Order: sequence, then structure tokens, then C-alpha cells
Amino acid sequence: MSGINRRDFLRAATTTAAAASLAGSFSINAQGANEKVVLGIMGVRGRGSFLGPEFAKRDDVILKYIADPDSRLFSIRSKGIEDACGTAPQCVQDFRQILDDPELDGVIMATPNHWHALGTVLACQAGKDVYVEKPTCHNIWEGRKMVEAARKYDRVVQVGYQNRSSQYCWQAKEYIESEEFGDVHFVRVVNSKVRGTIGKKEDGEPPEGVDYDLWLGPAPKMPFNDNRFHYAWNWFWEFGAGDIANDGTHQIDIARWITGLTCPKSVYSTGGMLFFNDDQETPDTHVVNWDFDGITMVFEQVLWAPYMLKTPMEIRDQDVLPNWPFSGTRFEVYGTKQFMYFGRHGGGWQAYNADGEVAFTQHGNFANAEHMENFIDCIRTRKRPNGDILEGHLSTSLSHYGNAAYRTGRKLHIDAETETFIDDDEANAMIKRVGREPFQMPEVV
Repeated sequence: MSGINRRDFLRAATTTAAAASLAGSFSINAQGANEKVVLGIMGVRGRGSFLGPEFAKRDDVILKYIADPDSRLFSIRSKGIEDACGTAPQCVQDFRQILDDPELDGVIMATPNHWHALGTVLACQAGKDVYVEKPTCHNIWEGRKMVEAARKYDRVVQVGYQNRSSQYCWQAKEYIESEEFGDVHFVRVVNSKVRGTIGKKEDGEPPEGVDYDLWLGPAPKMPFNDNRFHYAWNWFWEFGAGDIANDGTHQIDIARWITGLTCPKSVYSTGGMLFFNDDQETPDTHVVNWDFDGITMVFEQVLWAPYMLKTPMEIRDQDVLPNWPFSGTRFEVYGTKQFMYFGRHGGGWQAYNADGEVAFTQHGNFANAEHMENFIDCIRTRKRPNGDILEGHLSTSLSHYGNAAYRTGRKLHIDAETETFIDDDEANAMIKRVGREPFQMPEVV
């Protein structure tokens, strides 16, 4: 690509197969253009409170159900969906009740991490397609079961890695693969911003209207604690996997994808609770090194630095670049000829030459709508989505490998064929959790 200018590069990029896959989002259902896709959503407090109305306002979607163990949410979430589309959904606590509905085409899985895998597998077994939020799963074995279920039942399973539906990400991948950029041997992923303390709280009784046993689902039975409940569950090993999986997984996914990486050979991690003094189990300061063939990827995270910021929304959808050194949601790619700063969710990217001069600048948008569009289109066409579950599983596994190395305190070697650790029983115990009855993940899905 030596000597190509910005206009020529962008023209070429939009004709690649990758860009073509994004442009395929206007295919018509074989049953007719007027057919609407019928969806239900599981989990409507956090991310689901956004996804529900966004899907509902589409002219080609009927959001028929919302499901959440916390029935206190039904009134306000139902109203939000009715405001978006004019029709109120049916509300149930247990999403399994909706899977027998023959009209239901797909399920939006916006639960805490520990429900992602089982919910997705049950939906696939019921013949439903799935939009599942990141990270894909609570542990690596569960993620593989999701892939197996999607393939066995020929289901569309789209993971909420929205960057995969952003054209500027595809363009970055093409640029990195060019002769002009050179060979890549080092990638640095940054996930740093301020997270507040959750304090310390005593166990108590679940609020009225909450089916706590259902909320726990596959997780071990334990007393209710508000610090292990809404959103704060992210910082406890039985439910979440820390901010590396909660937020950093977006940068990890793009970095792995556009540099062509799959499974690492080894992983090492360090860090700890160096700032907060509260109930959190996961680290507020976290470093992970993954070794691939010829490439080292490093993840760096601090959750207490006020000068490190997520890219503001007013920058994500405009031709404005982040302040790179203080962008807390970026990654850096080191080529033998050029260097790249990359911002997720619409932050754009810049490549620099050997003299430290800007060689190329590309802006980009936050592709929430495009990613949902791609899911709906794939329900109709039966094509693999941009954020296919296999790709989501590979990216989420990097977080889980990193956490296992952090928790054991040693370097771990990985068998890519089995997705397990070599000669390390303690680490391998973190690979799999079947779950408690009656919420067990079957060995054969």
C-alpha cells in the first residue's frame, strides 16, 4: 500500500469483503419485506435498559417480552418500550417461560455475566437466535458450549462487540495488514478510568419483588448482599470477572481481531487492590501479558486515575480524536515501520511514521445501531453476524486467561486445542463451572 493517499485508501477499503459484510444489512427476509422480527429481552436493568428501547423503536422489530428476576423494573421498563414503539411488552420474571412461544424469533441477553452462557444455550435449543452482551460468558468452558450450541442448532448468536460493525475498524485492520505498516510484534491495550468505591455492606434479605434464587441462577447459593447485586456483581468472581471483562474486553476484542490473533501460548498477570478498601474481589490495578507467536499483547488497567478518561460521547460520533495519552479506552499497535493509536466506540485512529509524523488519520462512529441492524439482518439471511459467538468466545477467553494468571500468581501455559492450562490443576479449576441445580449447563448441548 506504499504511496497510497487517504482518499484512495478509503475508496479501496469500502470495496473490501469486510465492508461489504457491513453493507449487507438491508437484505429482505425470504418470507417477505413486511415480516417483523419478534424479540424478547432478558435482563433490563443495566445494558438492557438501553437495548430494549433501541430494538423496540425499529420498524422491523416487535419486542414482545421483557424478563427480569427483579419485577420492580417492569413498570418503568415497559413504559420505555411502549414509548419507543407504541406497544407495551409482556413482563415475566423467568425468561424460560417465553422460549416456547413459536412467534419468538430471538432473545436479547443483557443479564449479568453468570447468566449469559446458559441463557444463550437454552435459547439456541429452543430455536431462537441470540444477541448476547459482552463478555460472552462467566468462564471459558461455558463460552465453548455457547459456540457448540450455536453451530448445532444453526443459530445466529451475535456478541455485543459493537466495534465489529464499525467501518473504521475494518479500515484499521486493512491498514495494519499493509506493507506500509510493517510487521506487528507488540500491542498495548489500555483500560483505565475512575470507578467509585462500593464500600462495605452486610448480608441481608433480597428486596420484595426480586426472585433472588432465579437471579443467582448457575452461581453458587449465597446470602443476598447489595454489593453483589445490581452492577456491583462485576467485581466478584462468582458473578463477574472485573473490569478487564466488563469494559476492557472491547479493546481486547478489537486489538485481537485486527492483528489476526487467536489463542495465546502463555499468560502472566500482576496487580491487586492497591487503591480501594472495600468489598471488591477483582483488582483495581491490573496488568496482563499474553504471548502469541511473534506478538506480545499487554493489558494495563487502573481504576482510580482521574486523568484517564473514556472517550466522551461528543467525540465518538464526530470527526474529533481523543487526547491519546489520556484516553483510557485505547490500544496501541507497534509495527516495524509505523505505529497506531486506536480509540474504541468511535474514537478513530491515527498511524505515525518512523519520524513520529502523522501518516494517516481516520475518524469513525459508535456503531450501536449498525450492530443491531446486522443482527436483525442475519436473523433473516441466516448469515454469520459481524460479532459471531466464536470470535466473541476467543476474545472473552483472553480476559479469563488473564484472571486465572492473576489469581494463581504465576505464568500459565495454554493448550490451544483444549483451551486449558498445561499441568496446572489450580488454574484449570477456573476454566469450568457446571452450575448449581436446576441451572446446570449440560455437558452435551
